[in-house]
Amino acid sequence: MIILAIDTSASPVSAAVLRDGCLVGEFFLNTKTTHSQTLMPMVESILSLSGIGLSDIDVFAVNAGPGSFTGVRIGVASIKGMTLAQEKPCAAVSTLAAMAYGLPYTNGIVCAVMDARCSQVYNALFRLKNGSAERLTEDRALSIEELSAELLSYAGEEIYLAGDGAELCFQNFAGKVPGIVMTPMNIRYQHAYGTARAAERLIEENRLCSSDELMPVYLRVPQAERERLARQQQTT
Repeated sequence: MIILAIDTSASPVSAAVLRDGCLVGEFFLNTKTTHSQTLMPMVESILSLSGIGLSDIDVFAVNAGPGSFTGVRIGVASIKGMTLAQEKPCAAVSTLAAMAYGLPYTNGIVCAVMDARCSQVYNALFRLKNGSAERLTEDRALSIEELSAELLSYAGEEIYLAGDGAELCFQNFAGKVPGIVMTPMNIRYQHAYGTARAAERLIEENRLCSSDELMPVYLRVPQAERERLARQQQTT
């Protein structure tokens, strides 16, 4: 089983190939360069260097959200383009789940957080045990204060913060939530290896989809739409 996984859901961009559960290779960049410029060269390079062709890929995985509206659309559109002609199955992976599967810790709670602005985060909680990630909550958008209060119920356990909202939450949780651990920078952000690992779980659960069915997953409406609705309310 060969999985090609990509992530463009936030500032970093990455691509990875997993063969029978083993990482063949992964490229990761966090240069804030436009993903539309960097993603496909990364995919082409990793396949070429691995001696693998698109026709050899069994499953195409992508972080389908939450995340940057533009970034998520780039990732989903790229996978659609690669799979449409081949009619290969796709794995629509939660960006937050990819964070949990990308961490090396064997036990503890993963608090995956992405900065959603306006004192909110995109979040999901997972319990890591023996290399497996058990989902404790659905993906959601909530305030940092709400998340802080919820984490108090896990007192006594190690809680690992991951994602681009980790530092923001760590500063807010200081002195309030016990057991908080900031993950190191080199593994803090979502990356395509975690996407591929999460895709393995979707394969086991028979939750793959076709290219036509693959769609971005947003937890709230885009900023432009929120501004439009706000203007409407002001004029009514």
